[in-house]
Amino acid sequence: MPITLRQRLVALTESDRAADVVRVLLALGGVLVWCVLRDERASAVPAMLGVIACAVAETDDAWSARLRGLVVTLACFALAAFTVRQTITLPWLFALALPVGTFVLVMLGAVSGRYATIAAATLILSVYMMIASDPSLATGEPWLITTAMLLGAAWYGVLSLAWSALAPQRAVRLALARLFEALAAQLEVKAALFEPVRDLDRDALDMQLASLSARTVDALNETRMVLLDRLGRRQPRGRMAARLRLYFAAQDIHERVSSSHYPYEKLAEALFHSDIMFRFGRLIRLQSIACGARAEEIRRTLPPGSLALPRHALEDVRSSVELGAGSRDAGIDEALTGLLRNVERLQETLTSGNEAARDTDYALQNPDPPTFSDALARTRVQITRRSMRFRHAVRLSAGMLGGYLLLLAVHPKHGYWILLTTLFVCQPGYGATRLRLLQRVAGTVLGLVVGWTLLHVLPGGDWRLPLVVATGAGFFAFWRKRYTLATATITLFVLLCFDEPGASYGAIAPRLLDTLMGAAVAAAALRFILPDWRGRNLPDLIADALAADAAYLRHIAMQYMHGRHDDLPYRVARRDAHNAHAALAGSINQMLAEPTHTRTATEAALRLMTHSQQVLAHLSTLGAHREALPEGADGAMALRGLDEVADGYERLARLVREGHAIQAADAAWLGSLQLQANQAAGLPRLVSLQSLLLAKAQTGFTDMGAVSG
Repeated sequence: MPITLRQRLVALTESDRAADVVRVLLALGGVLVWCVLRDERASAVPAMLGVIACAVAETDDAWSARLRGLVVTLACFALAAFTVRQTITLPWLFALALPVGTFVLVMLGAVSGRYATIAAATLILSVYMMIASDPSLATGEPWLITTAMLLGAAWYGVLSLAWSALAPQRAVRLALARLFEALAAQLEVKAALFEPVRDLDRDALDMQLASLSARTVDALNETRMVLLDRLGRRQPRGRMAARLRLYFAAQDIHERVSSSHYPYEKLAEALFHSDIMFRFGRLIRLQSIACGARAEEIRRTLPPGSLALPRHALEDVRSSVELGAGSRDAGIDEALTGLLRNVERLQETLTSGNEAARDTDYALQNPDPPTFSDALARTRVQITRRSMRFRHAVRLSAGMLGGYLLLLAVHPKHGYWILLTTLFVCQPGYGATRLRLLQRVAGTVLGLVVGWTLLHVLPGGDWRLPLVVATGAGFFAFWRKRYTLATATITLFVLLCFDEPGASYGAIAPRLLDTLMGAAVAAAALRFILPDWRGRNLPDLIADALAADAAYLRHIAMQYMHGRHDDLPYRVARRDAHNAHAALAGSINQMLAEPTHTRTATEAALRLMTHSQQVLAHLSTLGAHREALPEGADGAMALRGLDEVADGYERLARLVREGHAIQAADAAWLGSLQLQANQAAGLPRLVSLQSLLLAKAQTGFTDMGAVSG
């Protein structure tokens, strides 16, 4: 069925970036209209640069938190602009202030994500201030340039505040929609694991699943922050309570998607001549489609109940499982029963949106520091060579200083594009920096070619003013996901801005040269100044994951003792475990893009990532089936097994953190857990079997030495 124009317009207006682009469009347009009507064109360029810097500093907060953030942002902007203005004419003083300010601002990001965003935007505004102060580009008095830039930032901040007050729930809707889209993608890959074929590349699917799980974890964290900001300490009511229940439903779905009851290759081998695996895969794929439909329902505020769920597919799976019950191996039958119960409850959660859980603990953990002293403590903890933030702060500070010295040596009058390129290209990891370097250079070349063509083909005049606004807004349409196009549009924006004093033609060649030099400085800083090779950090990340696994397992054990309850301590422990494994998987992915690893280390890293996800899958299986164990010897033995495995993971975390060799699990202990699993039945058997699999999984971390070495 073809998509109508109205449907395209609705999809565009409900897209994640539409509101940001419209706000920037209005802000830049307002600046130009004001400056043209009042004949103050000298203020237009710095004011528009202030708009862009403030838009970069924006976060998805409610109007009250956004107001506090705006005050902090403008204070940082004013301090940075004043410092640049006072020191830029004294090269020796500026060379001292630049790396110190860069280091302080990067370390400020240790306080929270909001402050990290403000700090990054302040660095951008500082370089914009340098560019606007360039004698060859400046169009007014120094005080006028500074004031215009700060007023432009304030104007965008006021517009953003009004927007937030008029549409307070939009950010919540979009965050929830992105979360369910991430779950739908994860379910789609999960369904592929049930393909009943022998030559399926399950390792590749496991790695893809790990990547998608990390994306879901990011979406969960983003949604939690958006909800927390809107709720504060109030009791949720009405629409907000319904959306909070959807967030908890997404947490439950993620736990169920992450679970693994039995090795899939063994299930496929045992059920090769049956249709059960195919039916499970088809059901999960249809549930993925339903999850995507739920995302669209949330995004477009469609009426509840419009979700089409695969009820017949679920009945088909249930019939297939019941048909062969008793004729298969007992372990296979138990695994299929657990899988069936898992997909049944997943479908119930999709159907109700967690409506049944009205007595759920609504508390959310606030990650922001409660006091100023706590914020300082967070920053002090990061001041160590082992901290990736500290290493990045040192690298970026040295890179900015190196770029400034190169600027003085090559062309001191208008070489600040070197610093801007270094700032954008120098990322915390090698892979991210290499990708950003290529995107930056390609985008700059594209923008320069288009700009050169426009300036030669079209006449001068005010026709360029709407194009300036469009390119500035286009930057925000692309900069999160298509950085090459974002760089091209902002390059064109700058060329058109500085065409008024006739500087565009002269800026084309220097801009390309400065971009190449700035990229080279960023690459050199990453390679030679405290290089952050991810293999060296893996022991700490593995230890964090093991410690988080132990804490998660202890909270699971409490639930099996007292009954299922999604309270705050359990949810925090579950989130910490998922965050730790996502950080480990992300670090391994970045390590694979580095030039220092060997083929042996690469193979070991891939095994480690797959193994890490298997551990999390067994924990998620235990979490998905939480309910009070029956009284008696079997239940007591199952609980004791959980405690022993948690003790083992805590002990393993200490060994890894201290750099000791990791030994395989004790054979006698594994034999005891195997005996428990064989003697138990029902839920105690499921718990004992997952405990056994977790205990065996400890052996997989012996590959760590090959990875980090």
